[in-house]
Amino acid sequence: MPASLESVTTVALSAALDTASRRQAAVAANVANASTPGYVPLRLSFDGHLAEARTALRERGGLDRAAAESLRAEMEPAPDSGGQPAAVQLDVEMAELARNSVEYQALLQGLSRHLALLALAASDGRR
Repeated sequence: MPASLESVTTVALSAALDTASRRQAAVAANVANASTPGYVPLRLSFDGHLAEARTALRERGGLDRAAAESLRAEMEPAPDSGGQPAAVQLDVEMAELARNSVEYQALLQGLSRHLALLALAASDGRR
């Protein structure tokens, strides 16, 4: 496997795991502050970075390691549909917590398999 492909794959999976971890922290903060008057729930915004990555893929045909490492979601207040500060809804937060947990486990399994393939390649296919 080419070094650039390996490093981009590892960096991308690591960035996704970091984002899932930060999302978990945001949801935990939302649940902890559910009864705090005036508290605005937090969400991770990744759309802008994703659009930049898509543009780079279209224009340059790929992402380099530095571009992949710069993909980081930002925590922002979550407005309601009218653009006003939203209130914390525990059922929504718990659903987000469950969805994020499944995503984190899938990413972790993907990284584990990727590293296992690298170990297999390093040992010339011998176990």
